[in-house]
Parts: sequence; structure tokens; C-alpha cells
Amino acid sequence: MSAGLLLSLAGLSLVDSTSVGTLFIPVWLLLAAGPVSVRRILAYLGTIAGFYFAVGLLLAWGGNRLADALGGALDNRPVLWAQLALGVGLFVLSFRYDGKRRRPGGGVLRWRDRATAGDSSARWLVGLALLAALAEVATMLPYLGAVGLLTTSGLGAATVVALLGGYCLIMVLPALLLLAARVAWPARIEPVLARLNAWITRTSGSALGWVLGIAGFLLARDAAARLELFG
Repeated sequence: MSAGLLLSLAGLSLVDSTSVGTLFIPVWLLLAAGPVSVRRILAYLGTIAGFYFAVGLLLAWGGNRLADALGGALDNRPVLWAQLALGVGLFVLSFRYDGKRRRPGGGVLRWRDRATAGDSSARWLVGLALLAALAEVATMLPYLGAVGLLTTSGLGAATVVALLGGYCLIMVLPALLLLAARVAWPARIEPVLARLNAWITRTSGSALGWVLGIAGFLLARDAAARLELFG
């Protein structure tokens, strides 16, 4: 196991720690009026981390079998042209979510209002965690990159499981630190949370656009390179 692999995994997990499910919604939960419910927030974070961990295991162990079954099918020129078209389409679609032209989506704001409601149950928060994780499955690019690094590293199964667990822990670590600060120093941390919430509200409308744009660019670039379109 190299230091470069560990640093790459840590960096990718920190990028994942700023998603809607791992940071935005926890901030909204911490902004709820009155004493913070540590158990409810831990249940939320445990659910989303557990979901990512399970998806990572499925990808790490099932992905290799799927790749072997497909063989070189994904390198066929018709498939590569389809990938190029998909990438360009995602990139063009991303401009529909320009935050300068669109207000934050009503669905995101409804999530915020429901999450900060003091009467929201632990069961509802677990469901919210699963919903947020499912919504991010198609765009979890950092996590897919991390799983790819692990599956090609030649490490044993136990080591892969341990590294995936560490990845998921780092992914929710910023939210855990904010939770600890909210409990220990509520008067000091609340202005910080309020500023974070204001930034989230401003940028939530364009976050999806950035993800779609990056994903589309990477897909199109990979297809173009394998098609040797640029020499």
C-alpha cells in the first residue's frame, strides 16, 4: 500500500464530504432551534456512510466480474461514439443549472425546511439520508474514482474493506466536527453555520450543473482520446 494511494483516497473523501448528503443537510439539521439531538444526527450520518460503504463493496467486488464478462465490448467504436455523445449531452445540459440564472430549487429548500423542523423523527432522517445517497449515486465521481483505485491496487479483500470504511468515515468527518462544535460551543458555531447555510442556499441551484458538467467533460474526453479524434 503506497502513500500516494492513501493521499489520493483521503483527498477524494474530503471532496465527497462537501456533497448535499454529507454536508448540506447536516448543516441544516444543526441549525434547528433548541438543543441539538446528537442521536438523530448520528443516525443520519451513520445511514449515509453505511450506504456509501455498501455501494463501494458492491462496486469493488462486482465491478471486476462485470468487466471480465464484458471483455472488450466497451472499447468498440460504436460504444465509444455513444459515450462521446452522452458526455457532450451532459455538458450541454449542465448549463441549464447555472446558479446565476436560476434560483435554488424548491425541492432543495423543502428538504432544508423539513430537516430543520424540530419534530422530524429519526425514522424520517434515516429515509432522508437514503434519499440523498440515492440521488447522488449517479454523480458520485470522487467515490467512483476511489473505488477504481482500490480495485486496481492489487490489495487484499480485508484491506479494501478497511480502506473503504476509512473513506466513509473521513467523508462524514466534517459534519461530525461541526456537530461536536455545535454541542460544545453553540453560541460560537451558530454564526458559522448560518454563513454556511447562506452559501448553500445560493449555490444549491448550480451544484448539480457543476457535477453534470464535470462528468460530461470527463466522459467526452475519455471517449475522444480512445477514438483518437485529436491525433
